[in-house]
Amino acid sequence: MSETVFEQVAKQNKERQRRFVEVLQHRGELDRVEELVRPDFVDHSLPPGLPGGPDGVRAILGAIRQGFPDHDAQVVHMIAEGDLVATYKTFTGTHAGDFFGIPATGRRATIRVMDFVRYTDGRIVEHWGIVDLAGLTAQLQDG
Repeated sequence: MSETVFEQVAKQNKERQRRFVEVLQHRGELDRVEELVRPDFVDHSLPPGLPGGPDGVRAILGAIRQGFPDHDAQVVHMIAEGDLVATYKTFTGTHAGDFFGIPATGRRATIRVMDFVRYTDGRIVEHWGIVDLAGLTAQLQDG
């Protein structure tokens, strides 16, 4: 049985999302944001005080890289349906720099993230995400 157009689009978007994770989140090649994110990108989960659009993507990923310079980004689960891709990812690294006001602790930690992205014309146009900040905070605290 051949794939429907809907299934082909979902498959292509999963590959695009794997590329996003590898290039931007894992390797930190933030000069390539525009290749993968549309100029009209909207982040529905944007932390206060950060810019919108592609600049917001650079700011968030730059903050993770600053706080955890040796981190790796791994996709644990990924599902796609049409233009939407859902991922459960981990970022594991050493807390060696300031991370959103938390000074470096030198501890290894894992940031768990679940998100949905929507693709239009081959690039991400929308994002909704949940970050396990309570779990991260617990890993960085004394005790």
